[in-house]
Amino acid sequence: MFLEQLLNGITLGSTYALIALGYTMVYGIIQLINFAHGEVYMIGAFVGLFLVAMGANIFLALLGAMLFCMLLGMTIERVAYRPLRGKSSRLSALISAIGVSIFLSTLMALLAQTNTRSYPEVISNRTFNLGSLELSVLQISILAVAAILMIGLQLMIQHTRLGKAMRASSQDLDASYLMGINVNRIISATFAIGSALAAAGGVMVGVYYHAVWPYMGMMAGLKAFAAAILGGIGSIPGAMVGGITLGVLEIMGVAYISPSYKDAIAFGILIIVLLIRPQGLFGKKIVKKV
Repeated sequence: MFLEQLLNGITLGSTYALIALGYTMVYGIIQLINFAHGEVYMIGAFVGLFLVAMGANIFLALLGAMLFCMLLGMTIERVAYRPLRGKSSRLSALISAIGVSIFLSTLMALLAQTNTRSYPEVISNRTFNLGSLELSVLQISILAVAAILMIGLQLMIQHTRLGKAMRASSQDLDASYLMGINVNRIISATFAIGSALAAAGGVMVGVYYHAVWPYMGMMAGLKAFAAAILGGIGSIPGAMVGGITLGVLEIMGVAYISPSYKDAIAFGILIIVLLIRPQGLFGKKIVKKV
């Protein structure tokens, strides 16, 4: 029982981790929270459902949703963030992001109605028994996709020119610009990559729970934000660990305490982390001289 719940928590947490990576990447470069990120995750789930309904297999649906949300993420950055960046207070950009979030969720509610849409069974739910542990093909697939995407992101950040430019921009945006880095392009690429990961999380959640709905991004986005804070906002390994940790704690709370505390666990963790260790598990204290 415990091992099965642990596996369920890791499966759920891997989707939180994919969404949290988008939050932490954007914050790491421009020190702003993209509160429209949860809606990108939701739209990715719907795009995947549309492609599956058109006859695409799950891998093509996943790729199509990621590509669509890459374009959506770049559009959000260009429309809602770039005009405000460096020209007004951070509060203006925050309000703009919330406005985009409300617009996207309302638009999808108008297009798809507010009803829950069912995902067809595109991955076999056949199970294997490993001793007392029951493992399904669906869980293996979700964990494999999440692991590939997270490892690929880490390799890209560490070993490519784009990754080096992103790391330089996160350390000092102005100095990076003076050194010839196209900062606008790097920020746009960051939004695109984060949005693609969120879309992958949305498709996998839809496949796992066989359901998507227009307002699914609100709670998932808030929980992923809590996961990013837990791991240390701005830290990519922290977002991965924070997401998985949050998923495990949530499932354990549902299994051993009460399903009523499912959503409260994430926000309780957020409050505790902010009180005890505001920089998160992998974050570092930043001292600013004034």
